[in-house]
Order: sequence, then structure tokens, then C-alpha cells
Amino acid sequence: MEYREVYESWLNDPAIDEETKEELKSIADNDAEIKDRFFQELEFGTAGLRGVIGAGTNRMNKYTVAKATQGLSDYINQSGSNDPAVAIACDSRRMSPEFVEITAAVLNANGIKAYVFESLRPTPELSFAVRHLNCIAGVNITASHNPAEYNGYKAYWADGAQVTPPHDTGIMECVNKVTNFSSPKMMDKEEAIQKGLYISIGEDVDEAYMAEVAKQVREPEVVKEKAKDVTVVYTPLHGAGIMIVPKLLQRFGFTDFTVVPEQEKPDGNFPTVEFPNPEMPAAFALADKLGQEKNADIIIATDPDADRIGMHVRDKGGNYHELNGNVIGCLICEYELSRRKAQGQLPEDGFVVRSIVSSRLFDIIAESYGVEVKKVLTGFKNIGAEILKSEESGKGTYLFGYEESYGYLVGTYARDKDACVAALKLCEMCTYYKSEGKTLWDAVEEMYQKYGFHLEKTISVTKKGIDGMAAIAKTMEDMRNDPPKELGGFEILSFLDYQKPETTGLSKSNVLYFDLPDAWVCVRPSGTEPKIKYYVGVKAENEDQAKDMVAALEQGIMQKE
Repeated sequence: MEYREVYESWLNDPAIDEETKEELKSIADNDAEIKDRFFQELEFGTAGLRGVIGAGTNRMNKYTVAKATQGLSDYINQSGSNDPAVAIACDSRRMSPEFVEITAAVLNANGIKAYVFESLRPTPELSFAVRHLNCIAGVNITASHNPAEYNGYKAYWADGAQVTPPHDTGIMECVNKVTNFSSPKMMDKEEAIQKGLYISIGEDVDEAYMAEVAKQVREPEVVKEKAKDVTVVYTPLHGAGIMIVPKLLQRFGFTDFTVVPEQEKPDGNFPTVEFPNPEMPAAFALADKLGQEKNADIIIATDPDADRIGMHVRDKGGNYHELNGNVIGCLICEYELSRRKAQGQLPEDGFVVRSIVSSRLFDIIAESYGVEVKKVLTGFKNIGAEILKSEESGKGTYLFGYEESYGYLVGTYARDKDACVAALKLCEMCTYYKSEGKTLWDAVEEMYQKYGFHLEKTISVTKKGIDGMAAIAKTMEDMRNDPPKELGGFEILSFLDYQKPETTGLSKSNVLYFDLPDAWVCVRPSGTEPKIKYYVGVKAENEDQAKDMVAALEQGIMQKE
């Protein structure tokens, strides 16, 4: 059907409630808005659902959530699992509690037990809970760091990672078979509680999760003695990090610890920031102001579902420096491997993991310690898959994994990036280096002196709507079929097309990778936003040279846009 016909079918469908119909009637004269809401169904992709909240097939609402959950339920029941259970969590976004209840109601109606967190919780805790509670799957209602008008639905499998093959495609097939919005079954919450299908969880899981996170501290004695000397400012950006991060740091003795008061309370409208994203310097405005007042050693921010973390650090002169996702990842890697080696706890079969769009400095650090580096496609579920593979094969010991998009995981208790463990780890590092008379900024500079100066930048070009999707597809097609010979004056030495797994050794993916002298460029459409992303990395003799190289590459990229 054409989008207008689908719009009319919603207005006339008795399964659609009157409130939703009133919302749709209010846009009756806005053809562009109707088209955007109904030209397609919100796609259940490999990461689940993500979209703008509102009425329509291309929106996040109770009907699209119920449809997705019915498909997930069908897949679970086809799997032959005995007494299947699913853990459900959410962050602070608008409609999250309602979407949680709908998800539980559909699962329960299909005979599947739901373990439901009593209130918002971090995404990594949901990942942990899936395995801790012996669930077959998990669902987290979150749109991560997207703007306030968004929400989403992340699906996890029994290993605690977001769904990977064959489960991702299997679930998608089941979701696509749910052809109308009256199909999903629903069970009343009280009935589900009486039948033992709806189980509320909270503090017990929190304690078990935090106990596992606490095990990742490598220098507990140093932290115990010196944590009180470290000044920490933290902002949860109105999100779920407030439930865990303060408790963790206070338990380890970080008493000089302040939460940004204006951003402490969970609020899905994110009133103090345009984007609740720790990748963006503007998200740190209030935290930086407070940090300077407190003379903080470290300023940290987590996104709404507390799986990403950003950090600003103070040098000995009192100046603050923003550390991007690559610098943080490489800094944690250097600390983890160096401390393990010093303690005689660096396993011979140890390995670390990064995404293909993350810094090559990570490889140089790992190789200097004799540690294998595994490279995976973008998406932390692929790092989770490497952990699972090593556990199932009995080969390899996972040590650390990261993505340049501010996602890190130390330990194997979870299978998703974890800003809570990263917050504790970064504060531990700050304490350790301070005990040696250094700042975290000193540690960054020492890392560059030891391994060479590396600089990375992500260039995102937003292309919204139907026309934007077509433009992104055309850019990828043009670069794939006629690869450029140079970029920004740099000769392209080699080219990898990740649509050809026989050349990459990884699953098929819409990604292009270009090797240049002392540089690289990777191109891919965003999986969660209407953007095409260009990842640039260079190695140089110093910062100025690196900045010039990145600027030249950026200019070359934009000339081809």
C-alpha cells in the first residue's frame, strides 16, 4: 500500500486506540509528515528498533513495540527452550516504562517469563542480568545517546550480547511475519504476576552486578589508600548511570565525589543538553563548570543508558583536556596490560578486541605486550561474540575491548559496552597515576611518547528522510564501484570492500576501508542515525602535523560529498 493508504488504514483500524487516531488526525493536512510516518515500517534490524516516538508505522509506539515483541516471542518459542525467560530494562526516555510493560505483557501472553527491573537501569546491567538470571533473551528500551524525541528497543540473546547470527535474522523473520498490529497477544499484568510470569527485579541484581564490576579493579590497595585524594565530578546526563556509578565509586572510597545537580535527576526530555551524548563537548558544559570550581582531577559523563562514557582530565597546570573515545580506549588498554604484566597476571593467550573503525594505536600497544588483537565489525555485539567464541572453544583469554564511539568493557560479566566499569576503571587509573605524582594527562603524553602520535576523527554527514537515505546509498555505491585514487592529496594504497567477506575474513557489511601512507579512512552508513560516517586516522611525528593531515583528509572527503 501507498503511505496514504496505510495512514487511512490506521484511522479505520479498530485495534488502534482513539488517542493515537487523534494524533494522526492532527497531521491530516501535512502530507510530508504523513509520508515520513508511513512510507515504511520501522525496521527491526540487527540492533532491534530505534526511531522517533509517535504514531505511525515508521515510529516508536506501543504498536511497533508489541509487534517486535510478538516476533521475538515466536522465535523464542520455536527455539524449544524449557521455561524461557526474558530480562527487561529501560533508561529514562519518554515512554520507556510504557514500552517495558507492553513488552512484558506480550511475552507473558506467549507463556514467556519476564524479569522486569523495577526502574531504570544501565544497559550493561541488563546484559549481565540475562546470564545471571539464566534468560534466553533480554530487551532494553533505550535509544542510547539519540535526541529526546527518540526511543528504541535493543534485543539480546542468552550470551548477554545483542543478537548475532543466526538469531538476529531469525528474529527479524518472525517479526516480519507479524503482518498487522492486532496480532500480538497481551496478558494483564496482575494475571501474569499470579501465574509467576511477571517478576520484578532490582536491588539483588544490582548487588550481583556491582560485585562483578568491582572485581575489575587491578590496584585495589592503591585505590583503598588514595581514592580520597582524587576529586571526581560526574554527570549521568539525566540517565540511568545515576543508579550505579555513584554507589560504585563511593564503595571504593571516592569521597570527594560530586554529581552535577542539574543533571542528576532522570529526565527523558534532557532539559540541559541538546544531545545527551558524552561524545559532544557541549554535553560537558555544566560538568566542566563544576569541575573547574572543584578543581577536579577527572570529569566523567555517561549517556542515558550508561553504556558510553566521556572524560575530561586536568593537567598539572590546571588546564582541562577532552579525551576522545580512541584516546580513552588506548589509555585503558595501556593501563590494563602494563599492570597485568607488572603483577605477573598477563596470560600467554590473552587477547584484546577493537572495531575496524577504531585506532591503530591500540594494535601497537597490544603488540608491545605480546597480546593478540582481534578486529571486528562495528557494533559491540561483535566484541561480545569474540568473548563467547573464546569461552566455547577454550582458547584465548579476553582482556579488554573497545569501540571508538566511547564504548569499553573490562571483564566478561557483561557482553555490551559498560560505562559503569569504565567510570570505576578511569577513577582507579587517576588514583594510581596520582600516587606516582602524575595526572591522567601525563599518562596520555607518555603513551604518545612511547608509541608515536596518533589522531583520529569521525566526520558525520547527516542526510535525513527518504531523500537522505537514497543519497547515502548512492555515495556508498559510487565509492564502491569507482574507488577514489586519492583523498586530500594522499595516495590510496589499498581498498577493502566489506561486502566481500572473502577478502576481509569478516561477515558481509556495508563498509569501505582505504589505506593511505600513515593514514586510513573508513566509510559506512550509521546503523542508528540518518548519517554517513567517515572515520579518519593518522600517525604523525607530532600533534600539529597530525592535525594538518586530518584536516587535509577531511577537506578531500567533503569535496567528494
